[in-house]
Amino acid sequence: MQRADFQRAVLRWFDQHGRTNLPWQQNISPYRVWVSEIMLQQTQVTTVIPYFQRFMDSFPNVQALAEAPLDDVLHHWTGLGYYARARNMHKTAQVLCHQYKGDFPSSIDQLCELPGIGRSTAGAISSIAFKIPATILDGNVKRVLARFAAIEGWPGKADVIKQLWLTAENYTPHKRVADYTQAMMDLGATVCTRTSPQCDQCPLASHCIAMAQGTQSAYPGKKPKKQLPIRNSYFLLIHNEQGEILLQQNPPAGLWGGLWVLPQLDCQTEISKTCETLGLTVIDQQIKATQRHSFSHFHLDYQPVVIRVEANPAAVSASDNQIWYNPQNPLSLGMPAPVLALLHP
Repeated sequence: MQRADFQRAVLRWFDQHGRTNLPWQQNISPYRVWVSEIMLQQTQVTTVIPYFQRFMDSFPNVQALAEAPLDDVLHHWTGLGYYARARNMHKTAQVLCHQYKGDFPSSIDQLCELPGIGRSTAGAISSIAFKIPATILDGNVKRVLARFAAIEGWPGKADVIKQLWLTAENYTPHKRVADYTQAMMDLGATVCTRTSPQCDQCPLASHCIAMAQGTQSAYPGKKPKKQLPIRNSYFLLIHNEQGEILLQQNPPAGLWGGLWVLPQLDCQTEISKTCETLGLTVIDQQIKATQRHSFSHFHLDYQPVVIRVEANPAAVSASDNQIWYNPQNPLSLGMPAPVLALLHP
């Protein structure tokens, strides 16, 4: 299929069937495109919409995001997962304010120098917000092109992703690039879906190799499966006599970096000692059923332990990144979803 024919077919389909009412498609700006693209990484549109709207209400521009406490940013991210995205957004907002006077650069190279912005996200910002010809290759576009051109292999492999980028760049137009970018994302999200693709509605169907071969499900190639390791932990729900629960803040880097979590232990026998170290006297405790939270690289099996203590008010110090949290009067803190679910069942 000739390049011009490919572009024409995609844009004609977009004019008839493309999505135009998503929140980030209104009042388009580099900032709004950036926030939406980061949120949409590995997250469904329907999940992102309410998060995006709340985020924009609280942080309507780069300056507001840069000046906000990281805790507040992480609080708005709670439940979206992959919290490094939020930490990097906060860093990027500060860099933009300090080095670019609050404006986004339009070049791919400069955008890619900012924390958390990769080549595809940079392409989306340049093409959608600045109308500059630039290529994107998010998960949806990878799927469309892998099937269309029968590009074999898992996109996580260097040779496969190189092929996909070359194909994506070949078809990216110089005109109507913002519409084309949105069209390719929409095509993958609504027609060329992971399962049960609606090939009869696809503008590229007549030239799609995977469809001709009946091998749509083979593309893109699957990530090689490996058995994820399991880590075990105890989550301590330490209640004081006022019904407050002890939280502590993780270091900025690492798993759940910067988030407020429950004290965690690997060994049940350490529970009493941990409370003593905190200056807390245990009245009683109850171990609950094991629950699982899965990360990309391991499963976390955790058992909540409900502990009532006689609290020494001086035992918990904000300087030690510890607080008493009142579920009836919650603070705006960033927390991982499992912790939030235990605090607010």
